[in-house]
Amino acid sequence: MTGGPEAAGAVPGEVVVTMLGKPGCHLCDVAREVIARVVADEGVRFEERDITRDEALHAEYWEQIPVTLVNGVQVDYWRVNEARLRAAIAKRRT
Repeated sequence: MTGGPEAAGAVPGEVVVTMLGKPGCHLCDVAREVIARVVADEGVRFEERDITRDEALHAEYWEQIPVTLVNGVQVDYWRVNEARLRAAIAKRRT
């Protein structure tokens, strides 16, 4: 997939990491820890979107959560690869 939901309120030039998940998702808890570490190190914005509150997101992503996006582009699903996430952030900064 080359695109996905855009970050809410994104500012041009800003890098935003978005995690799509749902309450009670163990893999989401693990992914959140990795993402939180990376966004803190990289100084970028992090947001979470609950697929149970958005029918379109639920229909598209329910089998893949957690899904990690950088500026709306899907980077990972199920598990977050820290190196791949850092590379995606670096790419969006150029």
